[in-house]
Amino acid sequence: MEQRRQNAADAKAWRRAQDEGRVLVELPLGEIRTDALPRDRLDLEAVAASDEMEELKASMRERGQKEPIEVFQVDGGYQLKKGWRRLTALRQLHKETGDDRFARAVARVDEGQSSRIDLYIDMVEENVIREDLSFAEMAQVAIIAAQEEGQGARDLVSRIYASLHKMKRSYIRSFVHLLEELGEALKFPKAVPRNLGVDVVRRLQAAPDLAEGLREDLSGVESADDQLAILRRFAEGESRVAGAPKSEKNVKYEFHVGKSKVTARKGECRILSEVDFSSVDRAKLQRAVEAFESALEQ
Repeated sequence: MEQRRQNAADAKAWRRAQDEGRVLVELPLGEIRTDALPRDRLDLEAVAASDEMEELKASMRERGQKEPIEVFQVDGGYQLKKGWRRLTALRQLHKETGDDRFARAVARVDEGQSSRIDLYIDMVEENVIREDLSFAEMAQVAIIAAQEEGQGARDLVSRIYASLHKMKRSYIRSFVHLLEELGEALKFPKAVPRNLGVDVVRRLQAAPDLAEGLREDLSGVESADDQLAILRRFAEGESRVAGAPKSEKNVKYEFHVGKSKVTARKGECRILSEVDFSSVDRAKLQRAVEAFESALEQ
């Protein structure tokens, strides 16, 4: 009788541990999906190919998977909740080595019924603490979550990033505004420093009618450096708005020569072209610039 009571107590404790996610299991990699939540990195391919990923893989080769991933059950398998880097490292190692050691992931299964927002919160809390996420990446999570929930992204920042200092949440809200306002025209969002992003947003909020001109300026950039130069000029007060008072600082016009786009302002003539100018012979390029300057003097 005593043994039966003990067995029943043990079974109850086991079920409670399972429900609370305190039991670890091994799951085949093929049963774990990652499409339920957009990850909080804007460039997952770069993360997957990074030096940090290689370091994680080296550690796993030597010591195995020391920390579990976290998943939740769905029809036909499991969805990843936490541990994208660990799961990616295991998948890469299994593909590279064929070693059965890397064919399964140690996982904690969340048996509870979490809301979508709770899942976002769990995901970002782990990575905000462990990873150097950019403000643009954190803002992107809020934007995607808001689209799913039908709420404003800036309002969701307080819920998703409740563990962060209020000033940092304010910065994330600024980047939410930046991403929503500029959209695809902002091709290198991760490259935007915190202070510059905040300064650009302040000007956009003070003069919303400037946004269209800024988007046009950004649409032709081919590098993060070009993008930052445009954002800095905008933050410093340059304007493209039709009908704005013209000054020597903001006078500007554009035209096309063939497939090249020429933008002119005081002290600057910018050419966006399909030509790879870095491959042009220096002497030839110098002669072209000299001819250009000579023609301006005529």
